[in-house]
Amino acid sequence: MISVVIPAHNEASVIGRLLTGLLADARSDELHVVVVANGCSDETAEIAASFGGRVLVVSTAIAAKSNALQLGDQHARGFPRLYVDADVELRTRDVRALADALGEPGEPGVLAAAPARVLTMDSRPLTVRWYYDIWQRLPGVRNGLYGRGVIGVSEAGHRRLAALPQVMNDDLAASVAFGPHERRIVRQARVVVHPPRTATDLMRRRVRALTGIAQLENTMDGIGGARTTRADLLRILRAEPAMAPRLAVFLGVTAVARWKARRPIRSRDYTTWLRDDSSRAVATKESR
Repeated sequence: MISVVIPAHNEASVIGRLLTGLLADARSDELHVVVVANGCSDETAEIAASFGGRVLVVSTAIAAKSNALQLGDQHARGFPRLYVDADVELRTRDVRALADALGEPGEPGVLAAAPARVLTMDSRPLTVRWYYDIWQRLPGVRNGLYGRGVIGVSEAGHRRLAALPQVMNDDLAASVAFGPHERRIVRQARVVVHPPRTATDLMRRRVRALTGIAQLENTMDGIGGARTTRADLLRILRAEPAMAPRLAVFLGVTAVARWKARRPIRSRDYTTWLRDDSSRAVATKESR
């Protein structure tokens, strides 16, 4: 049985969308889905519970993703185990492809896996679209497990995750915890990721990411590969000179985000989440 843990804080607008796709073609004994409604003031738990016995809903008053992940682990039954953000879209076939890479016989030595990323750019302003045009081309973004909203682990990989410190940027921490030979991007699996719908929310995400990276640098070794270097950007420009205007936007957003992140980094404020609600503000039909 494949366990799927979904931490969900006020995700009423999107949790039904995720669960509908996740369970669409699943056999009754195939998936064990645990939704941890943490600190919710909306109908997240009720919507998840409407899917019946196929979904176990665990509620807690503590609005913290790290705590939600721990609670989910306490109730999850099997391996491979997937951790899925509530605001992405993942289907049954994608879960199966990830499980195939992590299960027996699977791929020898692979402890962690993530799906290929599909970004939805409809109705996004030029700043957001151009920023992500560069971001998607970065080596760390292409090869890392982070920024996908889904990470799957084997039982051995789970032991590695359990030993990690609790940090803001948990998906980056999970990614750098595994060497290149221990992690896989499974191209047969796809996750739909919804980027921010406004430049302001993009900035909030980038400040949060930079603050999280600073925290990781203080607590973990080996995260250098997650940093974007000048050489990375020059390679993109040499390969695609027409990307120059987009690169200028990327650099501008990065510069402003670094300036805004100085205060939380100096004060070591690793608890203010700077949540992007714009990517969740989409009218969706919640159905089983």
